[in-house]
Parts: sequence; C-alpha cells; structure tokens
Amino acid sequence: MPSGTIRTMPSTTTYNFGDIVLITFPFTNQVGSKKRPAVVVSSDTYYRKRQDVILMAVTSQVHRPPSFGEALIQDWQGAGLLKPSAIKPVVFTAEKRIVLKRLGQLKDTDQQAVREVIGRIIG
Repeated sequence: MPSGTIRTMPSTTTYNFGDIVLITFPFTNQVGSKKRPAVVVSSDTYYRKRQDVILMAVTSQVHRPPSFGEALIQDWQGAGLLKPSAIKPVVFTAEKRIVLKRLGQLKDTDQQAVREVIGRIIG
C-alpha cells in the first residue's frame, strides 16, 4: 500500500454500541484531523440501515473529576485502549468505510456511563 494511503474497512462491517474504533477524527474547528479512538454510540438498527456510524470522541487527557459531558472509561485496557481514557462530549457521524479498525468493546458498566453522558448532553 503506498505511503499516506488510508486503508478503509468494507462498508458492510457492522458495529455495536460501545465498540471502540480507530478513525481519522476531524478536529472540531474542521481545519484538520488525526487518527484517534472513538466509541460507537449509534444503535444496531441505525447502522444496519445506513452507511454511516455515530461516534463520540475518546481522549487520554483525563480530567479528575471529569468535565461536564465526559465519562471515565474504567476498564480502558479491556476496551483496547493504550492509556487511561475518557469519553468526550464530541459527537459526529462518519461513513463506516472510513473506520480504520475495531480496537475493542466497552464493558457494560462503561457503556452505561456513556448512555448517561448522552442523556446529560442531549437532554
């Protein structure tokens, strides 16, 4: 594969709520992007019927206590992450085909924390 080429997964790949994936994540100012982990927050029904997936950002810049809209990932190693991490209140939609790979899956308690954060930031 030529240098600088981004390998993408087939668009038929399905994801589950709580999957940790690696994606080229856009900066919130839309000026650039960087490969970062993200968590899938779309439902099974949503991503089976669409060619995209709804994600939330994952960061290793952990605040204690967490800032508004953040959720600490308690079992970050079990989720396939390299460092202690948190979910950030940055939500975006991306085509499934640009997900680079699946890193792991949040445990049930961490998935519940994400659901609670979504409820607080969306209402």
